[in-house]
Amino acid sequence: MFQDILTKTYYGNTIGTYMLSFLLIIASVVLARVAYWAIGHIVKRFTRQTKNRLDDILVDMLEEPVVFAIVIIGIWFSLKLLHTSETAQTVISTAYYILIVFDVAWFLSRVLDALIQRYVVPLVQQSESKLDDQLLPIIHKGLKIALWVMALLIALNNAGYNVGAVLASLGIGGIAFAMAAKDTIANLFGSFTIFVDKPFTVGDRVLLNGYDGFVREIGVRSTRLETLNGRMVTLPNSQVANECIENISSEPSRKITMDLGLTYDTSHEDMQKAMDILQQIIAENERTEEKVVTAFTAFNDFALNIRFIYYIKKGQSVFGVQTEVNLEILRRFNEAGLEFAFPTQTIYTISADGS
Repeated sequence: MFQDILTKTYYGNTIGTYMLSFLLIIASVVLARVAYWAIGHIVKRFTRQTKNRLDDILVDMLEEPVVFAIVIIGIWFSLKLLHTSETAQTVISTAYYILIVFDVAWFLSRVLDALIQRYVVPLVQQSESKLDDQLLPIIHKGLKIALWVMALLIALNNAGYNVGAVLASLGIGGIAFAMAAKDTIANLFGSFTIFVDKPFTVGDRVLLNGYDGFVREIGVRSTRLETLNGRMVTLPNSQVANECIENISSEPSRKITMDLGLTYDTSHEDMQKAMDILQQIIAENERTEEKVVTAFTAFNDFALNIRFIYYIKKGQSVFGVQTEVNLEILRRFNEAGLEFAFPTQTIYTISADGS
């Protein structure tokens, strides 16, 4: 009875053939899981004992592609057991070739990422030049794009397509493609403009499109800023190339302008003493430039105003130096008896008898 069921034919195949095909798919999935476990627990144990890190990277990147390849091969053999039409066999073979090629490209892409992250990035970080920091993301993405384009062409060729004809047809549709991808092309030209003009480099603090932050990456399509709040902002390069950019990191020193108000009972000698004290504070601070400006600028409503301008050296903590200077001003002004003004009002009242 059971044998009769297995020999019944549906769509050109017996039940037994369908079951055998299904069992082969299950077996391939189980084998893939076993291979994944073996690579993770046995092969990696041997590679860790070697001094060379390259074999560890290759094995680590090989895990998922190997599992995927085993499943693909198992499914392909299971489908080959079935009697199908010529068209179906062609479709299955084409899909198989394409998946295998893309699996290999996936493995190579993972290896490329790992090698760059392991070997190239540390060398770039150690170099003093910022040009390599700017070029590395572009080269990295360019290599990956070239790899996947090559994989696509190989897959199409193995699938029986005429790659030359496909490339020729791209020339016919080039204008339509350019119109559809005009934003992408604009971003590419924008990245080229940024690279040539160098308004900023990776690590610079810039004020761009209303965002104040540090440049973390200059890519082919976009530029990434890390704002002072720690948030990542991605801006298209076409927009960046057309914006006014303020490169804060390029400033030779940070200019600090203060207005100090003293009370109206301050004598002209004390006003001069206050300005002398301000100049001495800056002269004694090693983290500020020698140039300093002090001037008695205005008779304000509630105070005699002193304009105080000084410059913090490049690379110094702006808030740290400001705190040092302000604390010293407060201390020395208190010692000299110089009083800061604050808004005051004198109100005169007239009684009913006019007194």
